[in-house]
Amino acid sequence: MKISEETFVSWSKGPSETETKKCSNAENAIREAVKADRELLQLNPTVLSQGSYRARTNVRLNSDVDICIRYNNEFFPDYPQGTTAETFGNKDGTLKYADFKNIVQRALESYFGRGTVTRGNKAFDIHENTYRVDADVVATFEHRRYTGRKNPDGTHHYHSGTAFDTDKGVRIINWPQQNYDNGVKRNQETERSYKRVIRVFKRLRDKMQDDSIPGASGISSWLIECLIWNAKLEVFKEPTYSDKVKALIIDLWNRTKEDKDCSEWGEVNELKYLFRSSQPWTRQQVQDFLKAAWNYIGYK
Repeated sequence: MKISEETFVSWSKGPSETETKKCSNAENAIREAVKADRELLQLNPTVLSQGSYRARTNVRLNSDVDICIRYNNEFFPDYPQGTTAETFGNKDGTLKYADFKNIVQRALESYFGRGTVTRGNKAFDIHENTYRVDADVVATFEHRRYTGRKNPDGTHHYHSGTAFDTDKGVRIINWPQQNYDNGVKRNQETERSYKRVIRVFKRLRDKMQDDSIPGASGISSWLIECLIWNAKLEVFKEPTYSDKVKALIIDLWNRTKEDKDCSEWGEVNELKYLFRSSQPWTRQQVQDFLKAAWNYIGYK
């Protein structure tokens, strides 16, 4: 094989102690930026780490931090068909999302300096320095997906996530707590192999991209996490990482050949379908990546 077991073992490990410290420094600095801004602090937002940083599926030499600043007194709702805000006793709020994002921007620029903060379509990029890693900060409202059911206390049941509008007017919904909880559970079910294998596949993808392998183009880290989430549990029982990766590629390849076989697959949160028109990737891209990975590693 082109890639040795020793390399897979190395790839399975998380960031170094130094990288981990720089990640923590970035998160703490963003929390301090919120505390330092009186207008933002009065809104009492929740500061959440999320993504691969919180899940501890980030990889060595490529670590960054994803932070969400969520305003909890407003929310973007998703109601069951045939119902309205009145059905659930909800009223429109007074703070517009665009105004909240501007408040977050002013707070970050005031604390870090304008030259250190770049406003993107989705998030603010806090540039790295010798003390901290690069950080993406997204301003969000709570998102509530109402189910139409009632809680035992009679209140309306809903799934709570985060949502924001891009500067281009597209609403993005995420489920950071569900992603985290399900990932922790799967890691326990696989005797900690789940997150280690995710790191292996991310490093494999990175290496393939460095070598300009076409099948690795456009394969996001989140897609990798979701694919491995949908793998059969028995593949994680293979004795070596070489065996685990081989079994995973075979399993995922066979079960993504046809739309009907994976149409019900979900993201790690199990609240969003993995292969639907709203996603930025396709099943065929996954097939191409898996085939390219098999050949790149040199499996027979």
